[in-house]
Amino acid sequence: MARKQEQISSAAKLEKDLKAMAGKRNVELCPVEPGDIVVSEWVRWKCMFGCKGYGKHLSCPPYVPGPEDTRKMLKEYHKAYIIHFKGIPGMKEIDPDKVPANWHAFLSGLILWIHNTVYDMEQCAFYAGYYKALAFGAYPCYFCEDCVAEQAKGVVDLSVKRDCRHAEKVRTSMEAVGIDVFATVRKLGLPIDVIPCKKNEYGKFMHPGFNSYGLLLIE
Repeated sequence: MARKQEQISSAAKLEKDLKAMAGKRNVELCPVEPGDIVVSEWVRWKCMFGCKGYGKHLSCPPYVPGPEDTRKMLKEYHKAYIIHFKGIPGMKEIDPDKVPANWHAFLSGLILWIHNTVYDMEQCAFYAGYYKALAFGAYPCYFCEDCVAEQAKGVVDLSVKRDCRHAEKVRTSMEAVGIDVFATVRKLGLPIDVIPCKKNEYGKFMHPGFNSYGLLLIE
């Protein structure tokens, strides 16, 4: 009984700490059942055919596990949170004609906000004793302006991951490992839509009203 009370107290303290961090980072923390996280094969295909970042970042395919591995891994958890990031830091409007071809750099403020936040939340849980804690971000990593994966030439080889400059901090995105972010967050009643682009041109965003999501698996 004492052990159970201790576990309940620990879980309550962690949730309080995570909510406090969420408030400071201006994000929303939403509980989700790991079994409600949708994993689909098509998501990985969209990474391969439709994203300029494919193969250019160590947090992206083909350097990260696929949908089948993700399904197996999620079965080992029973507590998790979706982390909701609203908008783009410091950006109230977007002129689609001024979005550069390298929109990955253009969104660096958003990407770093997400990746630093999910990493710090994972560390908060890990050092609170939840040793299984694992975080997922959104979009390709931007801790380095040029990833070693993009600089490497020749055959794609997972061994290049050993050269990652921020290996302790880099976390993959949900979509990269096959998680259907749209279906998952809509189950929770959270907002998400495709951002319209001018004349349907890739990356020519019409507004900064992005709803981006991270994931924190606890135990």
